[in-house]
Amino acid sequence: MNRDSNLYTFLFVGIMIIGIASILAYTSQTLKPMQDENVKNEKMQNILSTVGIDVTRDEAEESYKKYITEELALKIDGSINENINPFSDLNLAKELKKDYEDQHFPLYVAEINSEKYYIIELRGTGLWDAIWGYISLKSDFNTVNGVSFDHKGETAGLGAEITKDWFKESFKDEKIFNRDGKLVGITVLKGNNDPTNLDKEDHEVDAISGSTITGDGVTEMIYERINNYLPYLSIINEKVSMR
Repeated sequence: MNRDSNLYTFLFVGIMIIGIASILAYTSQTLKPMQDENVKNEKMQNILSTVGIDVTRDEAEESYKKYITEELALKIDGSINENINPFSDLNLAKELKKDYEDQHFPLYVAEINSEKYYIIELRGTGLWDAIWGYISLKSDFNTVNGVSFDHKGETAGLGAEITKDWFKESFKDEKIFNRDGKLVGITVLKGNNDPTNLDKEDHEVDAISGSTITGDGVTEMIYERINNYLPYLSIINEKVSMR
């Protein structure tokens, strides 16, 4: 075949495209188990970090099995769906697309040094795209023990700061219920009256400068997600009062 002909050029390009596509597809399939394992371990890391357990990816699974004592898939009435494993079976992004009555709400229970912690999965919207994370509550289901945030497309140096330790640490020991027992969540507020974050019952943390919309997204995300767990909390309180 004439190598200077158009036919030769088209055939050569076609073969190259098919060859490269095949190599990429094979590589993707080969690496998928490893990628899935990394995603699983990172999820475990994020859950554990809210209760003060910081581990590497390689250590994540062992520590997760040690400290996470329950994985619950809650229905809207607070009851537990025993047929669903929230860690492996639930994708919160997909759950939010379902009719509300059909949604499930992941809850992880950790026990460390005889103390119990409730870990709630979060998902909301920032300035540009989705934000998500976890928030752990102490055994009173009111005091924040820790948080973990991540994002898809927030602005570097601004909204992306929600992943920084200084921002996450500001949530520690904040209360999500007011003194009347009403859920108020935690407001990310610029110029609040407690910039050093000493008042842990004002339900506020200082916002990130220049990131009002992302901060509002975090505020709304925390309130909206935790609100779904109130029926479960009522069941817990009822069981405690009956003892």
